Amino acid sequence: MKKKKHTFAICAYKESQFLEQCVKSIVPQRKYSDIIMTTSTPNDWIDSLAKKYEIPLFVRNGKSQIQDDWNFACDNAKTEWVTVAHQDDVYDLMYSRRLLDEINKRPNAIMAFCDYHPIKHGHIGTDLNSRMKRFFHFPLRFEAMSTSKFWKKYSLAFGNSISCPSVAYHKSLIQGEIFTSDLNFALDWDTFVKFAQYDAPFIYIPEYLFYYRIHSGATSAEYTKENVRQSEEMYMFRKFWPEWLIKLGFRLYQKSYDTYKD
Repeated sequence: MKKKKHTFAICAYKESQFLEQCVKSIVPQRKYSDIIMTTSTPNDWIDSLAKKYEIPLFVRNGKSQIQDDWNFACDNAKTEWVTVAHQDDVYDLMYSRRLLDEINKRPNAIMAFCDYHPIKHGHIGTDLNSRMKRFFHFPLRFEAMSTSKFWKKYSLAFGNSISCPSVAYHKSLIQGEIFTSDLNFALDWDTFVKFAQYDAPFIYIPEYLFYYRIHSGATSAEYTKENVRQSEEMYMFRKFWPEWLIKLGFRLYQKSYDTYKD
């Protein structure tokens, strides 16, 4: 059997009602990708799903923390590439196949990502966030720009234009820990900016290959309410823009927070 290049590493946390739907969207892609599940909050619900779908389960000891949990998930993937799957989200059945098509064309890429449709109140649609992200990373469709450090960084200058659960990381190219940020909410954005400085290209697949669930219990919603999101995003914008321009534009940018309003 041909060795697989990619792993879905499902990060399970507590007793999410959405975890099984996430798992169900990934299991049919076993033909193309390995699947593992990791958690720092072991419980009967997670254990039962891992057994039901015959997915290896890895338990991290210690306090639950996003960056440590994500790195643990990546460490336990034994393939060249890994996608850290968030338990609330749903993957299109073509995700693995399309990802492998593209990474086989550009094996020197450091990461690959795609577009998404949001799911809110059980309905699949579109929102301001998804439209803005698609607009800002549009230049990365072009090979020359997706290799350019300037354009990779530019695509991230107006906010985090890349949706974290869609990303596959080239483990064997990165080496060491993938996530090394000091941030909590914006650690994915900070990570993408770090990788933009590498000579390796980004792969952007301009297709809707996963569905991002928006709900009040999501970590993003919690960080928005607690103002962690605002302070960390201001920190990130300072990497690109002068303070006066940030203050001028940030109120407009905060319109994207309306995504988490009912």
